[in-house]
Amino acid sequence: MRAAVALADAEGLAMLSMRRVAADLDVATMTLYRYVASKEELVPAMVDAVLGERSLPVRPRQWRTALERVARLTWTVFRRHPWAAEALSMTRPQLLPNLLAYADFSLAALRELGLGPSDTMHVHLTLFGHVRGTALNIQSEVRAQQDTGMTSDEWIGTQRRAIAAVVASGRYPGFAEVSRHPFDYDLDAVFEYGLQRLLDGVAAHIGHLVRVR
Repeated sequence: MRAAVALADAEGLAMLSMRRVAADLDVATMTLYRYVASKEELVPAMVDAVLGERSLPVRPRQWRTALERVARLTWTVFRRHPWAAEALSMTRPQLLPNLLAYADFSLAALRELGLGPSDTMHVHLTLFGHVRGTALNIQSEVRAQQDTGMTSDEWIGTQRRAIAAVVASGRYPGFAEVSRHPFDYDLDAVFEYGLQRLLDGVAAHIGHLVRVR
């Protein structure tokens, strides 16, 4: 499992194959098939393994703190293993022990708010979608750096003339306004900002339900 995870960390899921993993282990490919039937079976096991690298904390009594902690822990896993976000699905959930533990942590915190089943699942999936969706950009950025040899900041630097031309056209005033101010495309900051705004929305929704009742 460690060899497969290391390969995916270095080169992404697209380069992962039973043959490559066997080669890294210096064993025959058929030997590997004794333990796992296919790549489709291997990848979920890899996801479960990396989710289990760190134990979930004791769940705080305060719902917002609990959701912040599980979201940040999930983000940390995706930061270390960007391919894991790509391997997970929102619409076809994988019943992996460690993934279920993460979901249960979140759902238990939401259940104590008195939300109905539909609201509970929508909030859970919205938060998970934010973490996973933002994390998908980590792998994209890794690939872009490999392809161009430039960081995102260095690439933005090469686009200054093109940006200036767009601003000068006058066709995109909203873009022109924000482009006059420096902005750091820091995915950690994007993740944290989105997480807080989503939780603000959950808190507002809970307040609305209390008033209606």
